[in-house]
Amino acid sequence: MYITLDATDSKSVLENNYLGHLSYIYQNRPYVVPITYFYDKDRNVIICYSGEGHKMHAMRQNKQVAMNAIDVDALTKWRSVMVHGTFEQLFASEAKSYLHDFSLGVKSLIVEKELKELSFISEFSSKAVNENLPMIFIIKIDEITGKMRKD
Repeated sequence: MYITLDATDSKSVLENNYLGHLSYIYQNRPYVVPITYFYDKDRNVIICYSGEGHKMHAMRQNKQVAMNAIDVDALTKWRSVMVHGTFEQLFASEAKSYLHDFSLGVKSLIVEKELKELSFISEFSSKAVNENLPMIFIIKIDEITGKMRKD
């Protein structure tokens, strides 16, 4: 049985996960990439970071993006959420503040879900963060929709 999630349940999926898939358009072609994120429920934005590259270049040109997050318990028991929103790159002290919130939020989720202690941000990122600070961006949420399957 498939059920449409209400806004509260959809936001709960975002809130309780930190890995998703980010979608963006570049030169009229869709791209989907895995991403580590933190859903800031107080600001109703998704906080992310990235190095300079294709994804950042593409999102600066076309700010409309989508992101998917999913909770899977079994083949026939899952919840999936799709977010549509607008990319915004942050700079200077604002970027540092959001990165701090991102780091604390993701660490908290990892400690809770995986019972694993982390000492710094690079431990949970698949991208190495060298001496250069990553570029911080947010997704300003325009719409959240969700589905659930349970038998």
